[in-house]
Amino acid sequence: MDPNASTEHGRWSRRKVLAVGLGAAAVAGAGAVAGIEMVAHGALPGKQTLDRLDGACSVTYPAPSFSSLGPSLSGAFHSAARNRRVGYTVAYPPGHGPGSALPLIVMLHGFGGNHANALADMSPAQAMALRVDGRPIAPMAMVTVDGGGGYWNPHPGDDPMAMVVDELVPMCQRLGLGAGPQRIGTMGISMGGYGALRLAERYPDRFAAVAAISPAVWTSYSQAEGANPGAFASAASFRANDVIDQAPHLDGRPVRIASGVDDPFHPGVVALARVVPTTTTVVVSAGCHTDPFFASQEPPSLVFLSRHLVPTA
Repeated sequence: MDPNASTEHGRWSRRKVLAVGLGAAAVAGAGAVAGIEMVAHGALPGKQTLDRLDGACSVTYPAPSFSSLGPSLSGAFHSAARNRRVGYTVAYPPGHGPGSALPLIVMLHGFGGNHANALADMSPAQAMALRVDGRPIAPMAMVTVDGGGGYWNPHPGDDPMAMVVDELVPMCQRLGLGAGPQRIGTMGISMGGYGALRLAERYPDRFAAVAAISPAVWTSYSQAEGANPGAFASAASFRANDVIDQAPHLDGRPVRIASGVDDPFHPGVVALARVVPTTTTVVVSAGCHTDPFFASQEPPSLVFLSRHLVPTA
């Protein structure tokens, strides 16, 4: 069996996920998680060493192919929720543009990222023009936005979650995206994967489907604070925004979670897998918390969302 092959076969049971994941969970501790977001983004030394360890981070996948790109519009607005100007990009699929009524994906960036680099190794316009197995994905639009480094949860004077729900999504709906019968999904990588899950948990009536790639999930506030003191404003904020504790709120909606077995956040994903609704699709495969794994999981995540957001997909 190809060690880089995905272990996704339809929908996994939580029991099967735990059987694969607990071995990695036993050897990865809170210390390994500390700073991993910064390492993965090259902000701390160690990324090259991490990539080379036993070949665990070597993930092979087909080079992505794209149709002719649709239009992509970038701009900025003053966010009352974040108390600052935030940049955004709206990307349309091929053959569509301003005025098109389309389902919408809200794509959340990882730690240290912004609206311009929310995806790994592709732009929002490329994501919407992606071809998988020679076929274009169903037409959807994507929006990315600057969410800062606060893990998409409320902090004093900065509430990126409220910005997404109360400002960004209404702006897109005025453009015909995710409005009326058109559905809205959310997707994210790392910190953004955590944010996508939390958005779907907190706003079940707004987000119809979610795809989280390598979500940055901690199992305790002390673990989170030791790794990234800015992730949560307080222990009370961690409890209020604990995606593991709030996982039952995902019930009734399509959810896809992908994690590499050598990702230091994988123990948190294993803990999450114990409590997510049994219909959740959990993909466990070789990989680390690095761009190759993120990029390998973007096409299947987008296909997953298209099947649940676009009626004819």
